[in-house]
Amino acid sequence: MALDMREICERCETTPLTPGGPARICSHECTFCVPCADAMRDVCPNCGGELVARPRRGPAAAAV
Repeated sequence: MALDMREICERCETTPLTPGGPARICSHECTFCVPCADAMRDVCPNCGGELVARPRRGPAAAAV
């Protein structure tokens, strides 16, 4: 099962999140840009879980 790669930060709703770019994600796939995750001290506001670096997809995987 693949991650649902969100295209925009769930907090600021302005920062685009590209498949190969940096983002933070929790175990429920809530996804945030790095500045927002830093501001939240890497704690998901939805579930209280830890926000960690989202795996990046290479160009070939992003095209699929």
